[in-house]
Amino acid sequence: MALEFRSNPEVARVIGNYPSPVQKKLLALRALIIQTAEEIGITQLDETLKRGEPSYLTKMGSTIRFDLKKKSPDRHAMYFKCTSRLVPTFRTIYGDVFEFEGDRAIVFRMGEKVPVRALKQCVKSTLTYHKVKHLPTLGI
Repeated sequence: MALEFRSNPEVARVIGNYPSPVQKKLLALRALIIQTAEEIGITQLDETLKRGEPSYLTKMGSTIRFDLKKKSPDRHAMYFKCTSRLVPTFRTIYGDVFEFEGDRAIVFRMGEKVPVRALKQCVKSTLTYHKVKHLPTLGI
């Protein structure tokens, strides 16, 4: 079954307001989320704004958001529900791969390459969180 992708047009406006290098990084995160959803058979993905940030929701998953770090403009982050087991599990598995902010975010530096394979696993676990939250490492 094909992915039904429902996008709020305000998301494109928000991303379009950033300088070009930031736009490229955020659009790459967006593409990774959408591609991962397609690959794992998600049937509906909603793109909207939460807290003014691009956000992605599925019925069986937890929300993923991303944005530029306001206090550190050389960094951007992917945010997860801080009360979930997501970031603590990501830290256990990928502690040597990613930089984390508490239990809420994976942080990226603008000049560094994003570790795509590892990030896709994190996105997969987030998009399917309600199906995998009982597993010790969320299916990773």
